[in-house]
Amino acid sequence: MAAPKKGRRSPGGQGRPGRTLVLIVIAMVALVGGMFASGTSTPRLGIDLAGGTSFTLQARNQPGKPNAINETNMKTAAGIMERRVNGLGVSEAEVQTQGTNHIVVNIPKGTDAKQARQQVGTTAQLGFRPVLTATTGAKTPSATPSPSASSGKKDDGKKGDDKKDGEKAEGKPSATPSASNTTQGRAVTSALKKGPAETPSASGSPSAKPSDSASPQPSTGGDQIPAALQKQLADLDCSTPQARSQASEKAANAKPTDQVVSCKEDGTQKYALGPVAVEGTDVKDASAVFEAQSGQGWIVQMDFTGAGGKKFADVTGKLAAKPQPQNQFAIVLDGQTISAPSVSKAIPGGQATISGGFDQKSAGDLANMLSYGALPLSFKIADETTVTAALGGEQLQAGLIAGAIGLALVVVYLVAYYRGLALVALASLAVSAILTYTIMTLLGPAIGFALNLPAVCGAIVAIGITADSFIVYFERIRDEIREGRTLRPAVERGWPRARRTILVSDFVSFLAAFVLFIVTVGKVKGFAFTLGLTTLLDIVVVFLFTKPLMTLLARRKFFASGHPWSGLDPKRLGAKPPLRRRRTTAPTETKEA
Repeated sequence: MAAPKKGRRSPGGQGRPGRTLVLIVIAMVALVGGMFASGTSTPRLGIDLAGGTSFTLQARNQPGKPNAINETNMKTAAGIMERRVNGLGVSEAEVQTQGTNHIVVNIPKGTDAKQARQQVGTTAQLGFRPVLTATTGAKTPSATPSPSASSGKKDDGKKGDDKKDGEKAEGKPSATPSASNTTQGRAVTSALKKGPAETPSASGSPSAKPSDSASPQPSTGGDQIPAALQKQLADLDCSTPQARSQASEKAANAKPTDQVVSCKEDGTQKYALGPVAVEGTDVKDASAVFEAQSGQGWIVQMDFTGAGGKKFADVTGKLAAKPQPQNQFAIVLDGQTISAPSVSKAIPGGQATISGGFDQKSAGDLANMLSYGALPLSFKIADETTVTAALGGEQLQAGLIAGAIGLALVVVYLVAYYRGLALVALASLAVSAILTYTIMTLLGPAIGFALNLPAVCGAIVAIGITADSFIVYFERIRDEIREGRTLRPAVERGWPRARRTILVSDFVSFLAAFVLFIVTVGKVKGFAFTLGLTTLLDIVVVFLFTKPLMTLLARRKFFASGHPWSGLDPKRLGAKPPLRRRRTTAPTETKEA
């Protein structure tokens, strides 16, 4: 008989409820410890509670597209910006259109506003342009002789000689080889990664063959470009950030079929570039990857579309047959050359890698902008202001007061109606509050979750959902007592029916929160996220705390005897007389007595 009794206890959780309670206590201690260990003791607040930065972007028509500013393109741009700054969608940065040609972006305090400004303002107009000629980024004719003494340059009209000198002495000036013949700024397929990774000079070896066979060709290439473009390149100064910004803006506003001049990001090189050969829209996906084996560090891997892969293979095949520097192609992002790799053979397969000088942040930012696509419009920041949290603070204070009044009324009702069982409900609410607070605090630095007013509303609504689960279970127990059963079997028999009801109710709430999170934007996402999180925690608390605690209390005399203040008094509940199934035999009646 002992074995069957043990088997009956295990399914109901009556055997070892203490272990379950210890488990959830350990989880709470671990979460609280992790919260203080991370140096964060309060949740990250949204812009309406903590303030932040708000800036307005004004759309501008692109050359050749006079009617680009329309409702569809504005909504598309706002969606791309929202995905860029929000990532997982819970950092509470707001992006919304205003009027016909403005987009307003609100960045909460604690978010890197400068980085967010770059993320949303960068159009990510990517283009692959063939290099016509290249030279150092210093100022033109008059400034050229001074650096030429150390770098071996003879005159500004023969840019190819600079490349040739750079090939002969890779370890000399870092400016010239870094743009063309070093590992920096290389774009290769995964099949070609091993070759360039063997030695630092390996990146120059594939392009050294054509340049050795026709050493004077680079200067010829410089002579072949139009005189007007040569003059633009001579006048271009890439030595200061302001000059590079102006040059990038001018190149970004040019038509894809135009020849342009462009600066490298660090200003060490400037290029004369041909028309766009492969557009950024041909890039299907991009990701930041740490390449440890080849020693390249952080790189950005690009996957092209089917048509883009064919165009990329075709243009790299044509460039490979040309001498230095015409065998290079420039990867131009918003008018600025981020790299200019040389090509020794066609790159098929629809995959390429951008490497050279990236850290995790810069590689991730570039991959993020390319992954979410190019904006259909170009923008300029028309206004930038600092947002205070005064109004949100007042609303939060009023909301917390209302929530406290509502919670007090719930407590009064529980004590008046459930008496002793109210202690179980309050303890469960306290556990739920601790879990919710610590998890929301830890999610701030982890995924950028920000607590705003709608999120606070979702947490307050969750109090009712959690309390409802306790009430369902308590009423099932009281129903069993009304049927004439004692407390211990009533606790175990009432649990399966209460469990089904609780799971169905929480599933509906979580489904509503999930759908709301998917289809909405902005602050409403905070409400949906908090509601979904607290719904899941409700299941955890009821299963791992409320049920085991009731099992333990059912063994205590105060509750088991049906004390009037326990909330389980059979007389007060109108219980039926005990079942008389064992009256047929005298021994059974004796045992009951």
